[in-house]
Amino acid sequence: MTPPFGPILLSIGNVISVHWYGVLIVTGIILGANIAAYLAKKAGKDPEIIWDMLILVVVLAIIAVPFYKFALPKLNAVLDERAELIEGNIAKAQAAQAEADSAREELNAQLAEARTEAARIREEARAEGGAIVEELRAKAQADAARILENAQRQIEAERTQAVVSLRSEVGELATKLASRIVGESLADAATQSRVIDRFLDELESSATEVAAGAEQGD
Repeated sequence: MTPPFGPILLSIGNVISVHWYGVLIVTGIILGANIAAYLAKKAGKDPEIIWDMLILVVVLAIIAVPFYKFALPKLNAVLDERAELIEGNIAKAQAAQAEADSAREELNAQLAEARTEAARIREEARAEGGAIVEELRAKAQADAARILENAQRQIEAERTQAVVSLRSEVGELATKLASRIVGESLADAATQSRVIDRFLDELESSATEVAAGAEQGD
């Protein structure tokens, strides 16, 4: 069943609306104040106290109603916005902390990997260095052996050349000496060769005897 009138008694624009229940509440308050003043006067009390308290209540209601209707929603909106901002900042801080933790873990993993790679490179460099040293040592030994062999060959060749030259010179001297001794020329090549060989053999034998005597004397 629809009531014969609406809940709003009076409306001033969209700002102030007077409801029927508000009128009933105010009427009840006034009646209650009258009854309270009558009872206070009957009890010998000052009834003005009741009306002062009623005025105070009315003033507080006049202040409280706009505050509740206009200021409180705005204050709640500001508080809600502030709460949402704080929650958003907390969420951002938590996300940043999580990202920082993830970055730190990734950095630690990269550092561990870099240390492992550095150790591997160092070991490889040490092994390669040892191999290079061994290779250089082997090459140096081979070069030294080759140089020594070449030197020995050169010495042997020079000694052979010296022996041949000395043999020729000594042979000429021996031939001349033998020619003077026997009083004839040793023009025959075979005779010269025999004389030279015999002279060299005697010379070598004499040198051997002298060396043996020196060793015995020592």
